[in-house]
Amino acid sequence: MNTAPASSAAAGEPRWLTDEEQRVWRAYVDATTLLEDHLDRQLQRDAGMPHVYYGLLVKLTEAPHRRLRMTELAKDAKITRSRLSHAVARLERNGWVRREDCPSDKRGQFAVLTDEGMEVLRRHAPGHVNAVRQAVFDRLTPEQQKSLGEIMGIVAEGLQPCEAGADLPWLR
Repeated sequence: MNTAPASSAAAGEPRWLTDEEQRVWRAYVDATTLLEDHLDRQLQRDAGMPHVYYGLLVKLTEAPHRRLRMTELAKDAKITRSRLSHAVARLERNGWVRREDCPSDKRGQFAVLTDEGMEVLRRHAPGHVNAVRQAVFDRLTPEQQKSLGEIMGIVAEGLQPCEAGADLPWLR
């Protein structure tokens, strides 16, 4: 709620969003919430997995030998190590991922995409790409797509501190 003009941010008063900033913020929140729900429902219906699990499988396809340390996978997926552990346990039960111990670190583990997991991705990627395309890219001009990518890159970069002790999900 905008209760004060932006210029009145004196003496500890919050710098309230302008009406236009509030409109943009709410549009962003609505769009990201609806998009995540849309993609989650599509993947649950077609592949029997939530969007975050699909993203984990995709990240493993992009890794050398389809394997990543669990800590790296959590970092790449922007999720807590605890949430990753639960997700990988379910993916293991489905036969799509297996864990391997890290030979150089007794506490470390790798997540490895199995052939069955790769096949699940091959089968369901076309439907997922179609859902993404219909929800986002088909609605935007090439210029809008470029702007969206630049804007989201700036926001993401600003939210990923590099200093030690940063409060980031994959460190929890």
